[in-house]
Amino acid sequence: MKRILLLLAVSIILPSTFARRKNEPVRDVFPDGTEIPAWFRDTVRVDLSGLGKQYLVTDYGIQPDGQVYTRQIQALIDQVAEKGGGVIVVPPGIYESGAIFFRQGTHLHLQRGAVLRGSTNIGDFPVMETRIEGQTCQYYPALVNADSIDGFTLTGEGTIDGHGQPYWKAFWQRRAWNPACTNKDEQRPRLLYISNCRNVRVEGVTLQNSPFWTCHVYRSEQVRFQHLSITSPGPRKAPSTDAIDIDACRNVLVRACYMSVDDDAIALKGGKGPWADDPQKMPENGPNENVIIEDCIFGSTHSCLTCGSESILDHNILLRRIQVGGASNLLHLKMRTDTPQQYEFITVEDITGQAGNFLLVKAWSQFADLKGRTSPPMSYGSHVTMRRIKLDCQTFFNVTRNDDQYKLSDFIFEDLDVQARDSSFHPEFVDGFTLRNVRVNGSLKDRQQ
Repeated sequence: MKRILLLLAVSIILPSTFARRKNEPVRDVFPDGTEIPAWFRDTVRVDLSGLGKQYLVTDYGIQPDGQVYTRQIQALIDQVAEKGGGVIVVPPGIYESGAIFFRQGTHLHLQRGAVLRGSTNIGDFPVMETRIEGQTCQYYPALVNADSIDGFTLTGEGTIDGHGQPYWKAFWQRRAWNPACTNKDEQRPRLLYISNCRNVRVEGVTLQNSPFWTCHVYRSEQVRFQHLSITSPGPRKAPSTDAIDIDACRNVLVRACYMSVDDDAIALKGGKGPWADDPQKMPENGPNENVIIEDCIFGSTHSCLTCGSESILDHNILLRRIQVGGASNLLHLKMRTDTPQQYEFITVEDITGQAGNFLLVKAWSQFADLKGRTSPPMSYGSHVTMRRIKLDCQTFFNVTRNDDQYKLSDFIFEDLDVQARDSSFHPEFVDGFTLRNVRVNGSLKDRQQ
């Protein structure tokens, strides 16, 4: 009910807060001006009746009794796939499992009151080739995995719970012992991993307490996340529990979701390293293109939208009609010091709420490795538009100039009403900065200030 009320608030507040310029043409386009395909407007909920026979897990010996049923759930998925497909249905109750892998034609539906909960034994997640932190490597799979599937759906009003608290505690203990400990040093599974898929729908469910990233989608197309609640509330700090990581994907819609996690809400990935953009050396990497995040509520989170830190090209990214409840950053461009990056045609519009930084752009050097390259590669941020935004923040323009590492160009700030404790502004850091009706603490900003 709380999530429904919050989403209703977006639909009520945003249209009344912002007015488009008089005679401004109404065209639904990406930031580079190309038309947004009709696919992005097809938001009708999944109809289970068209997905085949439904298989109730309790009919196959899987019970909410505290035992881990990884083998039995996997056997049911495989059996359903062999019969031509259908829906694995989880009824009310708490069902424990390790990593499970969906096949072509199989789907997952969680009824209201159902909880699919991850095992706290890392041994229930077999080491295998997967994708994590901008690299294809041997690591642990997620609790729910879907690879090379056309038409996978994950639906319902139930919950997938990563049982993350023991994993978070172990991470912070290791970090206390070894401050150089990375995310991959303390083994943790993700909650949902979708790779090499098409026509994916994830909707309605609650995704919570992931040990690591919550939703990770890699090399996939036509993926919709809608009407989700994605949280990692603790009771401990929950490291790197990003809500949705989009990794080398095309045509992704995140719509009408609530996200409150202990890291970024939406993080764009794609690869890292000094030759990450070389398809001959690293063919597993790739760009993100045509990503829309709209009509969402962001609770406590690091950044609403982050490009990086493992990203090589992000093109046509649209964040719109958003309510922010306490993010550290509205938009964060992480300029990684060991990776060539290009962030272009990004639009952030129709936003209300509170954040630490309105815009954050600076070098990102954590665990950087030039791998013998004598100088860091150059990166670029261009065609960034931020408009029709009413925000209360700590810092308006937290941008560091670093001409030896990255160049910024062609920014537009338009129709902004920002309250900021630090209102300093350096438009000269950007080559080609257009300002229209930008007010910070009630004062009009222009290039002469």
